[in-house]
Amino acid sequence: MDDTYQRGPFLLLSGRANRPLAEEIGTILGEGTDGVTIHDFADGEIFVRIDRNARGRDVFIIQPTPAPSENIMELLLLIDAAKRASAARITAVIPYFGYGRQDRKDQPRVAIGAKLHANLVVVAGADRVLGMDFHQHQIQGFFDIPVDHLYAAPVLTRYFLEKDFDDLVVVAPDVGAAKMARGFSRRLGATFAIIDKRRLAPNESEVLTVVGDVVGKTCLVTDDMIDTGGTMAQAIRALHERGARAVYACATHALLSGKAVERLSTAPLQELVVTNTVQVPEDRRFPQLTVLSVADLLARAIRHIHSNASVSQLFEIRDGEEGH
Repeated sequence: MDDTYQRGPFLLLSGRANRPLAEEIGTILGEGTDGVTIHDFADGEIFVRIDRNARGRDVFIIQPTPAPSENIMELLLLIDAAKRASAARITAVIPYFGYGRQDRKDQPRVAIGAKLHANLVVVAGADRVLGMDFHQHQIQGFFDIPVDHLYAAPVLTRYFLEKDFDDLVVVAPDVGAAKMARGFSRRLGATFAIIDKRRLAPNESEVLTVVGDVVGKTCLVTDDMIDTGGTMAQAIRALHERGARAVYACATHALLSGKAVERLSTAPLQELVVTNTVQVPEDRRFPQLTVLSVADLLARAIRHIHSNASVSQLFEIRDGEEGH
């Protein structure tokens, strides 16, 4: 759709996957998110109805898509409802993009779930996507519509800058997290280390060695997500065993599946800092866990998209490694 088209005022809608985040964004923007009726039929089907006028409006639908897969279906139904209500433009705001780890065919006869997810969003009728910290950057190319990709790094690094560490080492828990960790180390003025790891099976890994000086240092382990916590807990223990003075950790998406809480709460960890892209229920929280909000970041992005202002200049990491 031509960006010069004169759209009406924006309309903020929310699915059920992370209502607290959506409400916080709405408060910042001065716009309610209660204009949708969603409920489940007895057989599990999802019913969606937009209760406010969407005709000619710039609609933003906030819905992360962690498991269960019903969260994806709910997003698709919201997009379809907005399209059929004659919205001028529909932006899917997906703070956490589910199935992002299934981004390639790395073994015979497997699905590329991330591409399928992207196709479904496009076919449902979204005109653009606003996401945060995709598991791999190439996922942006899976969409045949514009994608604004934000990073939680400004929120996370601001928190650690306030701690004013003078001996900080940013540690990548594996090769895949190296770019992210290098970006953090530059922003924090820290040195860099990496853990050389061999994965034995899904959600199982073996630490081989730590490459970099961590003895007597404060270490910060960074990753884009924490699922079962196995990789992160193993990295924390490896650093502690190799003489780190204190170990902190951070991640954008806190899935905290399976035994993650047990593994991380019993690890020699000072603090685990995550964001609220995924709602962390009270029964998955533990004393070392700190949850930071990305609502302001997303709200500013929504405001800029609506006004056709640049998003990339405000939110991308310009360090030659993670910027685009």
